[in-house]
Amino acid sequence: MKQILLTSSNFTFIILASIFLAACSSEPEIVEQPEKIYYDQAQRRMAAGNFFSAIESLEAIETRYPFGKYAEQAQIELIYAHFMLSEYEAAHSSAERFIRLHPRHPNIDYAYFMKGIASYTQDANLLARIANTDLSNRDISGAKKSFSELSEFLTRFPESQYAPYAQKRSIYLRNMIARNELAAADFYVSRSAYVAAIRRANYVIENIPNSSENYRALKILEKSYQALGYEELLDDTKAIIKLNYADKIVDTSEDDGWSWRFLRGSKPPQQ
Repeated sequence: MKQILLTSSNFTFIILASIFLAACSSEPEIVEQPEKIYYDQAQRRMAAGNFFSAIESLEAIETRYPFGKYAEQAQIELIYAHFMLSEYEAAHSSAERFIRLHPRHPNIDYAYFMKGIASYTQDANLLARIANTDLSNRDISGAKKSFSELSEFLTRFPESQYAPYAQKRSIYLRNMIARNELAAADFYVSRSAYVAAIRRANYVIENIPNSSENYRALKILEKSYQALGYEELLDDTKAIIKLNYADKIVDTSEDDGWSWRFLRGSKPPQQ
């Protein structure tokens, strides 16, 4: 019978292995909390403005109770929590996911509304407001997307409680898109590229009706037609300006931060 020699290195290994096993066996087990506790916890955290932790609680409901009583409500409140944490892409994705999973949910209008609002949030930046930055000169692809999504919302849910807010936001976005087009038109005029300027101005008049920029677009047309010697078109443009803007009063209504104040006080509806 062979005798097993216990060397110092073997002894050290055995001691360390024993300590490791003891530590593993002493780890506390994760206690599963009832669904209602997670939901109430999320509500308390949101009320305290702790949206990061609220998201953890809401996601725990989704993970542990995907078919539970609070699962759908947790999903719609995730949209709000992500938005309030300035995670706009996550809010938009959560809204799209909710629409896809629950197209007949009684509060589906909220998901469509938040989807449109979350698409464009650049003007929520406090610095931009303080500096009075003209956002129309920036990339407005998000604004166009938001305008399209809010238009879909208003078409689907004209009687929604969120419709008045969506309508006002749409007006603001529509005016911004028009200003963006005319910023390019002004650039073309400064370079004597009048045909390109005419194209931009006509786009605003024909495709963005009732914007605050119609008068400005007509003035660009007037200047361009005059420079090119298009007398008939120039006379028609002057007649339109005289008929519609005799007093030269232009609607320049802007977004006054309504959406951010509204959303900060408007949690998603509960069933």
